[in-house]
Amino acid sequence: MLKSKSFVKKTRKGGVIKVVREHYLRDDIWCGSKLCCSCGQDDPCLEARPSIDSDLVKYPHYLLLDTNVLLHQVDILEDDLIKNVIILQTVQKEVKHRSLPAHKRIRDIIANKEKKFYVFTNEHHKDTFIEREGGESANDYNDRAIRNATSWFNGHLDRCKRHPDHQNDHVKVVLLTNDQANREKAIGDGLQAYTIHEYVKSLTAKPELVDRLALIAENEQKMDKANADIMVQGKVMFPEYVVGNQLHLGIKLGKYLQGTFHASRENYKEGSVNIQDQEKAVFIKGLANLNRSVHGDVVAVEMLPEDEWTCPSSLVMVDNSKKDEFDDDDFKNESDPEKNPVRKELREPTGRVVGIIKRNWRPYCGILQPSLLKEGTRHLFIAAEKRIPKVRIETRQFESLRGCRIVVSIDSWPRNSRYPLGHFVKKLGEIGDRETENEVLLLEHDIPHEVFSSNVLSFLPKLPWTITQEDYESREDLRHLDICSVDPPGCTDIDDALHCRKLDNGLLEVGVHIADVSHFIKPGNALDDEAANRGTTVYLVDKRIDMVPDLLSSNLCSLREKEERFAFSCIWEMTEDAEVVSTRFCKSVICSRSAYTYEQAQLKIDDKSQSDALTLSLRNLNKLAKILKRGRMSNGALTLASAEIRFNIDSETHDPIDVQAKQMRDTNSMVEEFMLLANISVAKRILQSFSECALLRRHPIPPPSNFDTIIKAAKSMGFTIVIDSGKALSDSLDAAVKPDRPYFNTLLRMMTTRCMTQALYFSSGTVPESDYHHFGLAAPIYTHFTSPIRRYSDLMVHRMLAVCIKADRSYPDLLQKDKIQAICNNLNYRHRMAQYAGRSSVGLHTQIFFKNKREDEEGYVMFVRKNALQIFIPKYGLEGTLFLKPEDKSAASLFTFNEEDQTQSAGDICLHMFDPVTVQLSINDTDVQHQRLMLRLVKPQIADFSVPPATAADDSSEPPTKKMKASPS
Repeated sequence: MLKSKSFVKKTRKGGVIKVVREHYLRDDIWCGSKLCCSCGQDDPCLEARPSIDSDLVKYPHYLLLDTNVLLHQVDILEDDLIKNVIILQTVQKEVKHRSLPAHKRIRDIIANKEKKFYVFTNEHHKDTFIEREGGESANDYNDRAIRNATSWFNGHLDRCKRHPDHQNDHVKVVLLTNDQANREKAIGDGLQAYTIHEYVKSLTAKPELVDRLALIAENEQKMDKANADIMVQGKVMFPEYVVGNQLHLGIKLGKYLQGTFHASRENYKEGSVNIQDQEKAVFIKGLANLNRSVHGDVVAVEMLPEDEWTCPSSLVMVDNSKKDEFDDDDFKNESDPEKNPVRKELREPTGRVVGIIKRNWRPYCGILQPSLLKEGTRHLFIAAEKRIPKVRIETRQFESLRGCRIVVSIDSWPRNSRYPLGHFVKKLGEIGDRETENEVLLLEHDIPHEVFSSNVLSFLPKLPWTITQEDYESREDLRHLDICSVDPPGCTDIDDALHCRKLDNGLLEVGVHIADVSHFIKPGNALDDEAANRGTTVYLVDKRIDMVPDLLSSNLCSLREKEERFAFSCIWEMTEDAEVVSTRFCKSVICSRSAYTYEQAQLKIDDKSQSDALTLSLRNLNKLAKILKRGRMSNGALTLASAEIRFNIDSETHDPIDVQAKQMRDTNSMVEEFMLLANISVAKRILQSFSECALLRRHPIPPPSNFDTIIKAAKSMGFTIVIDSGKALSDSLDAAVKPDRPYFNTLLRMMTTRCMTQALYFSSGTVPESDYHHFGLAAPIYTHFTSPIRRYSDLMVHRMLAVCIKADRSYPDLLQKDKIQAICNNLNYRHRMAQYAGRSSVGLHTQIFFKNKREDEEGYVMFVRKNALQIFIPKYGLEGTLFLKPEDKSAASLFTFNEEDQTQSAGDICLHMFDPVTVQLSINDTDVQHQRLMLRLVKPQIADFSVPPATAADDSSEPPTKKMKASPS
């Protein structure tokens, strides 16, 4: 059947065209119920006798949900109790339009066959399709379509129950909607309709499910009067938001600025908003001016008059309130121009939040703060992330959640509530349990870590897997070459292998052979989608979160020794001076002779008694790598430093039993140089064929202001850091050496690492060619090709290179720069989160290692603060904060801070940057949520100086973190 509509439309040039829109309807769309005997469906989804214990609906029923229930109550729908649910095409489309994360979660529920969720295409069914009436709003049309489909289902199922096989099955469809008008109309039409809150509260089998109900405030979402009791009642304290056209017009006219809100770590009453294309962030001070902004929200800001500008406070302020009401002190106007104590030269551009453009809320991990009322159900949730405000939730499960990590979602933040409203999602486990804490850091850094679904696993090759004769014929056979891999100890996902041999023409043939993951993962299937979403493998201290299933990462793709594997090879012919004469690429079959660790390869190179083919190959590779590195350095590439540590883990308890700084050998640099060369070679080649959509990696030049700290630090030691170019910076770092202070240059390079900007993936057609440059590597063009097992960027580059050499066919998405850039945006985010998660994992295991220990270790002053010293401990590659406060808080500090010289003095003792000290390391566990590495000064000895354990209120330092090697590559 066909519904068609035609209308006349004017063109831009003034012409007139007739537009015809056709909408096809069908009479063979299944209802999805096993109760039905007329649709003729092969594999119906909904059960014939659905059963759920409800005090409200006491007969067998299916649930049909409206858009707002589907959008806001996913935590309820994910519970195993909720089954036999009908989702209309109209509702699913609207959810996708309004929230892609919610849409993805709903898709995952639908894919789970145990849940019995059925998608009904009501817009193409001849009996459920309706046309929009004149003057009808989109919301009213959708509500009418939902009621119409509900009515049709009930009539359809009523006819089915007359069949002899189903005479006792009186199944009805119940509509769940929180829209009061929609529900009243549904009841008027003779339908069974309830709010999601009424229905969930009636479920006798799982009363605790009530805790997961989302609380949507009236000013953010139309709410039903029946649910008004869940809303907080109190005086209005926050300003009203500017919304709708007023907000967008204000941004367009420049009255308001749009940016991302960043809450302060040190002061809960302060934050800043980063405005695009504006170097200086807008400072926000005071709860009223913050106006319910949560870290990560996209907000609209109105600038204050210059005489009201202020600057960040030097005080560390933590919200220690045990109540969820307002204190008047919280809302004192701290920007009163008549009482502004800030000198003009210190004031920063200051504004106030006037509207929310996009909420960036996510589920948060943390603990519950006990209720002040005995037997109370209202509780304050304290997030593990300090920048997130407390969240008020209602739960009757406090006793079972006491001392546990839980997950809470924010639902709304009314103007009359001091804190946002949220709901309990799930319990993770006891505080301090390693598995629980690992789960927390994965959730907090948004790391996808669920087990791979059956749908994803269905696209893996079937075992036993073998290489066929056709495979050999379609690839270059390199099994005769003496190829080996060099990796860290215990590596099972071996991405790369190398070889080097002398040719008859006197040149050296050097090959980098990379696992051919693209052979096993084809574009667009579920396995590819999952890898694209994960973006990267995440390495924690005690586990690895793979980007692709283990069958590929540790077996079929991994270039294991003495096993034939598919590879993508980059082969050069070079002179003895490492000059590249020719480059070629091919898909190949290899067989690695050996899998060495860095230490094993180094020993083999250094052992003069060995002269076998693999040893000679490694020696030549090492010699060439040193020449390549010298060439890069002379071009201005930077050699930076970072503290990397390695834990030795007990095989039974999985506790860290030893920790030591990572050793760097020539073989580390050897592998790195050839990976860099391969990446540069591939980048040049794919840009030739994909000029607009090559996936590349750039490292922007840091702004000069980034180097202020290091310039000042070097100057204090008599050295000048020149930042005019990468070459000048590299040369000045090389010259900054003090023989009497062996760690000085290393510390200086570590500080320089922190001055760098983030390297980024990008699509070549989205930025000018002048911005392709990679500052850290001094390379005009660069990409990632060498780690496709653990990076999706490399997998995409493999596909592009395969098209370039005609080893594979192209596909549409590979030729669209906007889609490639969208992939790059996700990869940049996932890469950053993976780094943060790795650092947090090191911090967690540092706490476990030092628990119940006190050790004196040598360290160096990295930074001098007003009330503290940042100390670096080389043995453990750790950095911690040494607070310079007297034990008696009312007493004056023994130390005097000199801001100009950046020193702390106590009597005859004066501590500068880079000075050696001895500190005692232990763990401060006074705050169970944020345990920290604590430092006490041992040497130099200061009379009458003792530092107590830092409290949550006075500890503004970051947790001890692994400083990831920030090589911009």
